[in-house]
Amino acid sequence: MPHQDTAADGAALDHPAPPRVAVVTGGSRGIGREAVSRLAADGFAVVVGYAGNREQAEAAVEAVAADGGRAVAVQADVADEQQTAALFDTAESKFGGVDVVVHAAGRMHLSPVVDLDLAQLDAVYRTNIRGSFVVAQQAARRLRSGGAVIMFSTSVVGLAFPGYGAYSASKGAVEALTMILARELRGRDVTVNAVAPGPTATDLFLEGKDEQTIARLAAQPPLERLGTPADIAEVVAFLASPAGHWVNGQVVRANGGIV
Repeated sequence: MPHQDTAADGAALDHPAPPRVAVVTGGSRGIGREAVSRLAADGFAVVVGYAGNREQAEAAVEAVAADGGRAVAVQADVADEQQTAALFDTAESKFGGVDVVVHAAGRMHLSPVVDLDLAQLDAVYRTNIRGSFVVAQQAARRLRSGGAVIMFSTSVVGLAFPGYGAYSASKGAVEALTMILARELRGRDVTVNAVAPGPTATDLFLEGKDEQTIARLAAQPPLERLGTPADIAEVVAFLASPAGHWVNGQVVRANGGIV
């Protein structure tokens, strides 16, 4: 006997499951911007968090909409708990909840330790450490079952490049936070991981480097090139997906094989 639609069937057809929802800090440029596009392509509704560049954030939203997706831009200083809470409030009010948090916002200042301006150190730590804790708190309070938190470290934590003392130390703190938060969320069915890119062709990485330095860094991986934001966004998408849900409490060093 052929199947006939029931009222329940019709309801299911009329009311498809709502999309999963991602909050991406630092979503207006670089790796964060690429993560916005990649997650939207996977069907996520995306909240694009940005610090100051509204034009780039709105461009990210428009690009998602042009491809048939849903996104909204929200300005927030990740180190400010009220602004970050409002970022998550928007995800809940606009899209119904939060399933994935990608914390790509960060600050980098390069200097030998002996010459480091401590005001710059404070700025790096405010964004990279305090900001990570503030975002982690909101994620821990709000993520739905099956969710994922994806933090950002750097392969420089292991590579120990001179000049990266402040930045690398701040990201070492992020790695410690990642491991502990993964264990604190036991029983919640929420994963917590960090992605640690190697040299990646973003504005943040390329700023202040001459062509010789860039070429030297590009030659380090066995793959003999710089990473791209798209390379890193693929790792983010995997960790955000059901396929990556058995990976938990890890730092994924996405660097082309630099050791």
